[in-house]
Amino acid sequence: MVQARIRQRIKSSMQSGRALEGKWILEYEPAEAKRPDPLTGWAGSGDTREQVRLGFPTLEAAKAYAQANGLDYQVSVAGVERNLKLQTYADNFKGPDISL
Repeated sequence: MVQARIRQRIKSSMQSGRALEGKWILEYEPAEAKRPDPLTGWAGSGDTREQVRLGFPTLEAAKAYAQANGLDYQVSVAGVERNLKLQTYADNFKGPDISL
């Protein structure tokens, strides 16, 4: 059977907003190993499913698609969400808090 991986989209370090964060992505597992091209040396394979990435609004929708199409799937849960520590720019230069 065809293997698939369902994961939640995470924000890359190059983006500041969180517009598409939280969407779910279904990706196919590679069916064959990559091998170097004799002419260019680039790694590649004949597996075209590796280029397919499907987006879903919820985890349930992604699971329903996989089950409807007979895909074995594995859900990858993202790491722990970080809480941002809000501070002003002046806080970077504040000295130690000395209380007597």
